[in-house]
Amino acid sequence: MENRTLVVVESPAKAKTIARYLGPSYDVRSSVGHVRDLPSSTIGVDIRNKFNPMYIVMPGKDKIVKELKGAAEKAEHILLATDPDREGEAIAWHLAHLLDIAPESPCRVAFHEITNKAVQEAIEKPRSIDIDLVNAQQSRRILDRLVGYELSPLLWQKIRKGLSAGRVQSVATRLVVLREREIEAFVPEEYWKLTALLKKNSDSIPFPALYQGIKKGGRVSRVKLRSKDELDGLLAELKAYDYVVDSVNPGQRKRRPYAPYTTSTLQQAGSRALGFTAKRTMRAAQNLYEGVTLGPHGHTSLVTYIRTDSVRVSADAVQAARDLILSMYGESYLPKKAPVYKNKNQAQDAHEAIRPSHFDLPPEKVREFLTPDQFKIYQMIWNRFISSQMETARFDTVTVDVLAGGHLFRAKGERLVFPGWLRQYGATGDNKLIHDKNGNGSETDDNEPELSDIPELREGEILLLDKHLYEQKFTQPPPRYTEASLISAMEELGIGRPSTYAPTISTLFDRLYVERDGRQIRPTELGSTVTTMLEENFRHIVDTDFTAEMERELDNVESGEQNWQALLEKFYGPFHEDVVAAKKNIEKIVMLDEPTGKKCPACGEGDLVIRVGRFGKFIACSNYPDCKYTEAVSDETKSHCPKCQSPVRVRRIRRGSRLYFCDKSNDPNCDFVSFDLPLDGKTCETCGSYMVQKRFRGRLYERCGNSECPTNKKKNASAKKEQKK
Repeated sequence: MENRTLVVVESPAKAKTIARYLGPSYDVRSSVGHVRDLPSSTIGVDIRNKFNPMYIVMPGKDKIVKELKGAAEKAEHILLATDPDREGEAIAWHLAHLLDIAPESPCRVAFHEITNKAVQEAIEKPRSIDIDLVNAQQSRRILDRLVGYELSPLLWQKIRKGLSAGRVQSVATRLVVLREREIEAFVPEEYWKLTALLKKNSDSIPFPALYQGIKKGGRVSRVKLRSKDELDGLLAELKAYDYVVDSVNPGQRKRRPYAPYTTSTLQQAGSRALGFTAKRTMRAAQNLYEGVTLGPHGHTSLVTYIRTDSVRVSADAVQAARDLILSMYGESYLPKKAPVYKNKNQAQDAHEAIRPSHFDLPPEKVREFLTPDQFKIYQMIWNRFISSQMETARFDTVTVDVLAGGHLFRAKGERLVFPGWLRQYGATGDNKLIHDKNGNGSETDDNEPELSDIPELREGEILLLDKHLYEQKFTQPPPRYTEASLISAMEELGIGRPSTYAPTISTLFDRLYVERDGRQIRPTELGSTVTTMLEENFRHIVDTDFTAEMERELDNVESGEQNWQALLEKFYGPFHEDVVAAKKNIEKIVMLDEPTGKKCPACGEGDLVIRVGRFGKFIACSNYPDCKYTEAVSDETKSHCPKCQSPVRVRRIRRGSRLYFCDKSNDPNCDFVSFDLPLDGKTCETCGSYMVQKRFRGRLYERCGNSECPTNKKKNASAKKEQKK
C-alpha cells in the first residue's frame, strides 16, 4: 500500500494495541526493546576520547533490524513511538541512527496512555528526539559500565569469580548489611506494659485504659516501668485509690485518601499486600500497559505508563473518575473540589500517576481475560485511583483520661461515621500498606492505648476496676528490610530511580548477596564480605549521600543543566585511582567453608561442608576434587515420613517454594516428596490418608495428602469453577 507510515514501538504487545487505533495506512512494528548497546566483551567506552560509547547492534537483533530497514525503505514517513522516558528516548535515538533518520526531524511521538485519543493526538504532533533525555540515559549507562567493568574484575581477583558491583546495587546491598549490623549490635531493654480493665458499673463491659505516668499540676510525666519490682510497687500503690474520670475529650478525625500509585508505591503495595517481588509486580503492570486481549474489546491497554515518579493526574481522568464515583456512590462521596496531590520533586512530572486508561472497564468486567497476577495488580491500580478522587473518611473519636491518685491511665475509642474513600479502597486489602514502622528500638507503639468501645462517661465519675493486665516486653531492634521497605528506603535516600528498583533487587538475589527469610531480606556472608571490602576501599561508591548526589547530577543532564561528559570526567579520575590502589593493597579474601559436622557418605573420609556456588548454598565433600559428592542444603522439621517414619527435611527450591522429603534414615529406598508438610498423627476422616499443612496467601490450613481423596476432588472442582468465572 502506498503512502504508508511506519510506526516503531519497542514491544510486540504494544504494537498490536496501537495498530487497532491507526488503521491500514500505518505499518506498526516492534523493535523488541533496545537494538543497540555497548558490547559485552569489552568496556565499550573510549575513556580517552570524552567517554564516547562504542555501540553495536545487540546479538540476536540483526533480523529485527533488517526487517525494520526493509519496512523503512517502503514507508513515506517514519515515526518512533517508544516509551515516554529516558530508555524510550534512547531506543528512538538508536533506531533513528539505524534507519537513517535525522534526530532533529519531527520523527518522535510519545503518549502516556494507549488509548485512541492519546495515540491520535501524538501522531498529529510529532517532535524531534530530545537529546537531553538521550544523554541522561547514555550517561547512566556509561557510568554503570565504568563502575561495573572496573570493580567486578577486582572482586573476582580478591574474593571469587562471578561477583559484580554497581553504582546502585552496591549501595542497596550495603543498606541491607547496615541494617543487619544494627540488629546484631542491638541490646534489648526490659519494660512492662500495664493496662487497667475498667467498668462504668457492675453490669457493663470492661474497656482497657493504658498506664501513662504521673499527672501533677496539669502536666503529665511519662513513667516507664523498667522492671517487675517497679511494676509490683505501682500495683501495690494503686490499691489505695479509686479510678476517677479526669477528662473526656470527644473529637473527629479525618482520614484522607492516598495519592494514586507511582512506580515505587505500586511495587511496595505489590510486596506488602500480595507478597509479589518488585519484578513480578512490574511484569504484570507492563502487560496491562502494553495491552491484553479482552475478547470483544480487542487488544486493549488498561493502565497508563507505569514508570513514573509523579502523582499528577490529567483533568480528563479526574472528570471521568468523578463521573464514575457519582454514579456508583452518590454525591456524598464526591468532594466539592477534586483532590490535588503534590510531587516530591519535578524530575518526572511529565508523566502522570499510574491510573486506569478506560473507566468503562472495571476489574471485574475484564477478569476472565486476565491472568491472576494481572487482575490483582489491575484491581489495586483501579481501587487506588478511584479512591484517591473520593471524599475523606470521618471518624468520631473520644479520649478518656482516668486518674488513680496521681497515676494516669488513658483509653481511646473511635467510630467510623462516614467511610468516604475507604468504601472503595477497602476492597483491595491495601489499606494496611503504605507506612512501614521504622522500628528504631523504642516502645513507641505501646504508648498508645488500643481502640475500644467506650461507654458514655462524665468527668468526676468513679469507675470500677475489673482487673489489671500486665505484660513483660523488650525493646525491639529495627526490622530487617522487606522488598517493600527496601524500595521505600532507596526512594527516600534518592538511590537509583523507580525503574531500576526491580532489576536492582533481582540482581542482589542473583549474585547471592542477600537471601530471603520469609518476606524479610538478610545479607549473606558473601554480601557482607563484598560490602566490607567496598567500604574500606571505595567509600564513596557505597555512600548513600554520594550516590544520591550523583542521581541529582544525572537528573541535571536530563534537564540540560549538566554536560554528561564533564560529569563522567569528574567521577572517573578519582574512581580509577582508587581501583589501581585497591589492586595493589587488598589481600586475597578467603571465604571459609561452613562445617556440617558430618562425614561424607561417598568416600567416608572427607567432611561435609557448606559452600556457595553460582546457584546458592550446597553441601559438598571437603575432599573435592577427589570426591565430587554434593547434596542440597536442607533443614530439619518436626514431622515424620508417612511412608517409613523417617524424619522429614525441607529445602528451598524455585521461587522460594519449599520441598519436603524423607531423609531415608529408616528406609534408603523411600521416595516420599511433597510440596506440603505432612502432619504427624493426623489422618483424613474420609480416606484415612495422612494430612498435610498447606499455605495460601500467608494462611495455614490442613488438607488430605491424597490427591485422589474425594475431599480434594471437590476442592479442585470448586477451584476450577471459580477460575472459569
